[in-house]
Amino acid sequence: MNPGSRPAGPPRGWLGRVLVFVGGAAVLIAVAFVLQTPAPLFLALPLLLAPFAAALTAPDETGVGRLTWEGSGSGAEVDVVGKVNFNRPMATRNIDIRWGAIDPLEPRAAPEIVRRRGAIEFHLRLAAPYPCLVPLAVPELTWRDSFGLLEVPIPVEGERLRLDRFPPEVRRIRHARLERTAPSPGEVRSRIVGRTGEFFAVRAAAPGDAARDINWWASARSGRLLTNDFLLERTGDIVLVLDARPTSLGPERDAKLLSVCRAAAWGISEAFLAEKSRVGVGVFSEFLSAIRMGTGRLQRYRIRELLMAPRPSGVAGPPERLAVSMRRFFAPGVTTLFLSPLVDESGALALSYLRRRGFPTIVLSPSPVPLFRPTPRQETPDDRLALRVLSLMRRQRVSEGWKEAPVIDWADYWSLAPLVRFLGSPARWGRRL
Repeated sequence: MNPGSRPAGPPRGWLGRVLVFVGGAAVLIAVAFVLQTPAPLFLALPLLLAPFAAALTAPDETGVGRLTWEGSGSGAEVDVVGKVNFNRPMATRNIDIRWGAIDPLEPRAAPEIVRRRGAIEFHLRLAAPYPCLVPLAVPELTWRDSFGLLEVPIPVEGERLRLDRFPPEVRRIRHARLERTAPSPGEVRSRIVGRTGEFFAVRAAAPGDAARDINWWASARSGRLLTNDFLLERTGDIVLVLDARPTSLGPERDAKLLSVCRAAAWGISEAFLAEKSRVGVGVFSEFLSAIRMGTGRLQRYRIRELLMAPRPSGVAGPPERLAVSMRRFFAPGVTTLFLSPLVDESGALALSYLRRRGFPTIVLSPSPVPLFRPTPRQETPDDRLALRVLSLMRRQRVSEGWKEAPVIDWADYWSLAPLVRFLGSPARWGRRL
């Protein structure tokens, strides 16, 4: 919504209770005529005036709420704090605030709502069962009179809130130095790879800064740790490809696995973009939707919007189409991180085609086995046996993928430590990035 635009007037909706009031008044008036007494008329008068009073006290077309909110929290916990300010005085005690479904987030406690003069403050406590990237829609505000006769929706100006939850180890992945850089037309490949460049400024120290970057003289003068900031050169490029094709697990489990992959892709891309590396992202279902490699805040916005959009597709594209489409968007030789559950044979085939097309691929594969695990109280010996069989089948599938590319079996969705270790020391695995 544009800041200078005025929203259209909200439609006024009369509730079914108004018929009870009007019908009761009509019955009392009829009784008064039959009994030839004015006493029922005095009882019918408030019933007739109540709808008129509700219409007079209802907010008019100019009543608008302006929303400001933000999300915070750590791990699986998500806290949303917001405030709605109204452009004109209105009785906030008669205003109800409702949120739509926030899949897959679950409420940890009842929402806290504080109504003040001209404003409503709220606090949502949510929990993420697994890593996810969720857009939270603007809440709906509805005014309702004290008798419950009239209901008027109040327009709200604001943007949806984007909530993300991914494993905390992603923050450490930015220290991995990608040795493959695909030059764009007109660029020259640099021989220097690492944290180099001209001095830019002095900033407050942050977790992950090396000791050699600390400016000890400036830190001693200011009484707090300060770090030298440099104009960094690129330390490599990376392409993240999400496999959004349907599998034999079913739509529900496919949606959960894709949500985990989207959250991981967002965290990894954000970490590398912070290091001035170029990042490209692709989502493959029937066709490949991709964002070419880039850096900066605009690239960050593009990646976030692309990762918010994909859903499990009803049609699976052939694996060779992915490899052919990759050459249209990305130069061969760039490090490629393929996020796929590797449930079917088409996943291993895609790795083979990517390797033949010149893309050195690393696979981050979320395991579907935790999705079949029941709660400890409901687990039976048959369930343990079935999980054991699924684990063996999963191990075989991962070993088949290793024939084409290194595969990181991601069983604990809240930990990316295996991927961080692999990117930190690729020579241990016999591969170079």
